[in-house]
Amino acid sequence: MPIVNRYIPFRTFAAVNIFGLIFVKKGYKFTEADLRHELIHTRQMRELLFIPFYIVYFGEWLVRLIQYRSLLRAYFNVSFEREAYLHQAERDYLKKRSLYAWRHYLRKAPAAQNASSRR
Repeated sequence: MPIVNRYIPFRTFAAVNIFGLIFVKKGYKFTEADLRHELIHTRQMRELLFIPFYIVYFGEWLVRLIQYRSLLRAYFNVSFEREAYLHQAERDYLKKRSLYAWRHYLRKAPAAQNASSRR
C-alpha cells in the first residue's frame, strides 16, 4: 500500500517509489494504473539490487537530458519510465514480464511526451 503524506514526493511529483516504498502526495487520486506503474519500478529495482537501479536511472536521465535539453522529455525517455508507462494499464504485465525487460527500451523510439501525466 502506498504511504500518503504531505512531504514525499517533492515538488510537482504525485508519486515516487523509493526502495520499493511508494509515497503518494496527500490529495492525489492514486489509481490502479499508478500502482502498477510503481510496481513495475519495484521489479526493476529488485532486478538491479536497488542501488545500481538508481545509478543506472540517474545516468540514463543525464544522457537523455543532454540529448533532449528538457527535464520532462529526459524523464519520459528513461528506459525504466518507458517500460512503466507503456505497460501500466496491463493488469497482468508483471506476471508475463521477462527479466530485465527495461533493456528493450534503451534504443526504442522516444516516448511521446505525456503532458497530462502527473508524475
